[in-house]
Formats: sequence, structure tokens, C-alpha cells
Amino acid sequence: MQNEIKIIIDKSRQLLSGLFKKQNEQLPYVIISVVTILLVIGSINLFIELTENLKTTTLSEFDTNTTNYILTFRHPSLTKYFMFVTNVGDVYGYLVVFLLSNVAFLLIFKNWQYVIQLSVVLVLALSSNIILKNVINRSRPDLEHLVTVETLSYPSGHAMTAMAFYGFLIYLFYRFNIHAALKLVVITLMIFLILSIGISRIYLGVHFPSDIVGGFIAGFIWVLLCALMFNFIRVFKKDPRT
Repeated sequence: MQNEIKIIIDKSRQLLSGLFKKQNEQLPYVIISVVTILLVIGSINLFIELTENLKTTTLSEFDTNTTNYILTFRHPSLTKYFMFVTNVGDVYGYLVVFLLSNVAFLLIFKNWQYVIQLSVVLVLALSSNIILKNVINRSRPDLEHLVTVETLSYPSGHAMTAMAFYGFLIYLFYRFNIHAALKLVVITLMIFLILSIGISRIYLGVHFPSDIVGGFIAGFIWVLLCALMFNFIRVFKKDPRT
């Protein structure tokens, strides 16, 4: 695994060694895996719970109140910003960021595996979003749409893909051996971008707030699952006994 993950595992081993008076080579991996799996299960349950309550009065009031509050901020300058942000979270925006990221992976970090990993995350997020939209079949809000939309509403494809794609990039950058200040700036900007893409869909009148929440949860699930899967592949490839 990468240096940061290895440091965490080594520290976990030392702690467990001190507590149990012996070193267990497999226990740190088991603990990390169990925590991640529990987070995945919790996120899936949260997504299911949210989906089952889409037609309830409580969630309807949340959607209405949150939307009305966000729409009070409509202003020509802010509209231009959210139009730009929502385009960044669309097909051509991802294509540009995807290509730039892959150039960095290959030329700077010299690791083609990151290209494959990011590709897998993006494909899984996009394909699963299409399936979920068609299964749940929720219509768009009956509001003025400032952008053209043709698909169904829940979960938001922009929010789900933003969380999966940029969330996984955050995970990768956290592991990269680069200057801490640069790492913090990049991660902060990507978090801000994820939130901006989600809010832009409400601001532009094309999504309910619950669509965004559902999209964020679903995208986060893919980040966890893919991070767990790729790390296990690397660990077992390096040492099958682990």
C-alpha cells in the first residue's frame, strides 16, 4: 500500500502489540476492512431509508423549505457561477478533469493503476445512477429550470458522480507523497467543488435537495467500496498471506 496507509497499519500494529503483548500481522487489515464495511452498510441503509421516505410530508417540507431558501439567493452573478459549476459536473467537465488527472498520474506519479481505478469509479457511478433513476422514477421539481434536463430526478447524477469522482480523487491525493500544504489546498478545493455542484442543481431548479443528499450518499458508497477493493487487490498481490 501507499506510504500513508502503511504508516497507519504500522502504528496500528504497534498499538495492538502493546495491548495484547504480541503482534498480529492480519489484525490491522481486518480492522480497517471491518470499519470500511460498516461505513458502507450504514451508508446503504441511510440511502434506502431516504429513498423510502421520498413521498413523506416531512421530507417534502425539507425539500420545499431548503429550496425556497436557496432560491432567495438567485442573482445574475451567482447564476453564472452555478451554471459554470454545473457544467464542470457534466460530461465535458469530467472529460477534461479526467484527462488532466490521468496526465498527472502517468507523468508525475508514473502509475497507470490510478488511471484504471478512476475510470472504474466513474463508470460505476454513471451506470448505477442511470439504473437507480429508472427504478425509483422520481420526476423533476415543478420549478423554473435554468438549464435543460431530460432525465429523472432521484438520485442526482451530478451529486452522485461528483461525490464518487472527486471523492475518490480526494482519497488518492490524501495518499500521495506531496507537500502537506498543497495536498490540503487541493483537497479543500475538491470538497468545495463537490458541494457547489450539489447546490447548483437546487439553485438552477432541476433537483430537490433530497435528490442531492441521495446522490452524495450513493457516490460516497462507491468511494468506500472502490477504495476497499483496490487496496485489497494491492495488499493480496503484494503478500498473499496478509
